[in-house]
Amino acid sequence: MKIGQSGKLVTLVKACAMVVFASCSTVLLALQVTVNTDRKHPEMALFFAALSPENAVADNALDQITPLWRDGYAGSICDMLRFLVPPQTMNDGVFGPRRSGTESRSGIVSQTTPQEHPSTKVWRRLMGYLEERSGQRFRGDIAYLHQWIWDQTYEPHPEYLFFKRTWYSELDPRFGDFFQDGIETTIRLDEIDWGGVSVNGIPPLEYPATIAAESADYLDDEHVVFGLSINGTTRAYPKRILAWHEMALDRIGGVELTIVYCTLCGTVIPYESTVNREHFKFGTSGLLYRSNKLMFDHETKSLWNTFEGVPVVGPLVGTRTRLTRRSMVTTTWGEWRRFHPETTVLSLETGYSRDYGEGVAYREYFQSNDLMFDVPERDSRLPLKAEIVGVLLEEDTTKHSPLAISVEFLSRRPIYMDNYDGRQLVVLTSAEGATRVYEADDISFERFDNEGHLIDRRGARWMVGEDGLTRLAARGERLSRIPSQRAFWFGWYAQFPATRLVH
Repeated sequence: MKIGQSGKLVTLVKACAMVVFASCSTVLLALQVTVNTDRKHPEMALFFAALSPENAVADNALDQITPLWRDGYAGSICDMLRFLVPPQTMNDGVFGPRRSGTESRSGIVSQTTPQEHPSTKVWRRLMGYLEERSGQRFRGDIAYLHQWIWDQTYEPHPEYLFFKRTWYSELDPRFGDFFQDGIETTIRLDEIDWGGVSVNGIPPLEYPATIAAESADYLDDEHVVFGLSINGTTRAYPKRILAWHEMALDRIGGVELTIVYCTLCGTVIPYESTVNREHFKFGTSGLLYRSNKLMFDHETKSLWNTFEGVPVVGPLVGTRTRLTRRSMVTTTWGEWRRFHPETTVLSLETGYSRDYGEGVAYREYFQSNDLMFDVPERDSRLPLKAEIVGVLLEEDTTKHSPLAISVEFLSRRPIYMDNYDGRQLVVLTSAEGATRVYEADDISFERFDNEGHLIDRRGARWMVGEDGLTRLAARGERLSRIPSQRAFWFGWYAQFPATRLVH
């Protein structure tokens, strides 16, 4: 199995470990199962027993699940399938033709071909059972299975949380901290997927070393950086570095920050780390929601949606805790340095051994339109990984639809005016593609002059800054910058299917 460029790996060792877990523990679990015709739900131990490589044990478990089957149980089985090795080739069905040999009740040959991993037999059994129970033909495609599950009303097994904790803890015991009894959640647990690494397996940068712009000889002008300015302090985070770490804990202009980069969704968002005077230290959970990374805080072990900066699983759910977003711009090193010659930039001396060459991390993923992980909804108006600029003006996205603007659309419009729920916005895009969003009030902006000042329809000149637009020759007149973020279209749409798209 492939090892991903960013450390996202699904190895044969992990797959073997899950099967070993199944083969060693499921027999004992099966012995704990008692037949009780009065139960409304099968005991969760039966689902673990169904992983046994022994047909008799597994078939007995599935026979007991069948009379009480509900489609909501499919999420548990799908979670198990994710860590088993599927057949190398697929035909029209999972089972294939009946062959001579020892067969289970499902018609699955118990003997494993030399080319197949031992867990593949278990994979065939479980996928076949799901087809049998659902009446669907998934043809061995986990993506189809995911879509079918997510299209169903969310009614999981009442012990699904216990299952999730037990199953994921076999990968990393720390995963169990995220699925404790009694936790609250605002998202479907069956949409939480393993990203291929352990907790903090992609290590965040903690207060990374920086150097002056003139010392950054490892950067060329066309290299991509993420620029940030707070209270007069400016800093650039090269994409080539941040892509390997996906998070940076830093302090800029006296403000504690958590900068989250979800490489899968192509979005970088800086958040203030302090809420109501309480400081949170964040890390990478190793888990995903709709192909977007879930970060966690060390203090409460809550999982957070990184698109919105809110807790979605854990003790902080329901507390109205929300992180404050800051403005960041995706640009080139040359452009950022021209406008901010005083900037600092991350040093290559990160304390980690990585190939920080330009474009090395996630090269194949960024160049392809394919996804690594499934999402419940897609929209064909743009290619999956077409870049958009996303804007969330209101915290309550149920009342105010988010706004997405195609980067390709903006590349032909240096000045774009938009009305967002009655609020005028102006979106400015530089010749090198850097996009910034500002409040416009009732002012209409028309062009730039030769000095780079923004000219409104009245002829007034405005200076473009990282914090806002300032009218020249007029004291105190200023328009604030609105936090926005780049994202791949599929990632934004998966989070906000009610978004308004401009393209």
